[in-house]
Amino acid sequence: MRIGQGVDFHRLIPGEGITVGGVEIPCEFGVEAHSDGDVLIHALCDALLGAAALGDLGGHFPDSDERYRDVASTRLLNEVLRALQNAGTWKPVNVDSTVVLERPKLAEHIPAMRAHLAEALGVGLDSVSVKATRTEGLGALGRSEGIGAFCSVLIERG
Repeated sequence: MRIGQGVDFHRLIPGEGITVGGVEIPCEFGVEAHSDGDVLIHALCDALLGAAALGDLGGHFPDSDERYRDVASTRLLNEVLRALQNAGTWKPVNVDSTVVLERPKLAEHIPAMRAHLAEALGVGLDSVSVKATRTEGLGALGRSEGIGAFCSVLIERG
């Protein structure tokens, strides 16, 4: 078994919605990113890659590669899972994650995020934790200038 951690941040811009954990959330923001900017899935991918000692998300999917422009981050997660399988039959056991965002509030979307991630990872719903917190107005995230996510994973050989 191995443990990995991942972190991701993106700048928020005016828009019509953001994607977090594979779930589209209507709001007054968009995300400045090469892909769809799903910070939760990006942090999860980095945690998985780190646990398997396979580098990081930017190394696998550089923002200079036009194949990944506006791509759904779930597709990147699927490719990361294939890389883990190819690198030693690694498979996810459980995920614990936290999204940091002042607004919109995410509580009502968390069940859908958990379900989406559990299905994508091939684990039970009870193996995926998604939490959300605010910075109470502190810093760039507190001023709604950005969104961040932290993720820890446990993987094992399949």
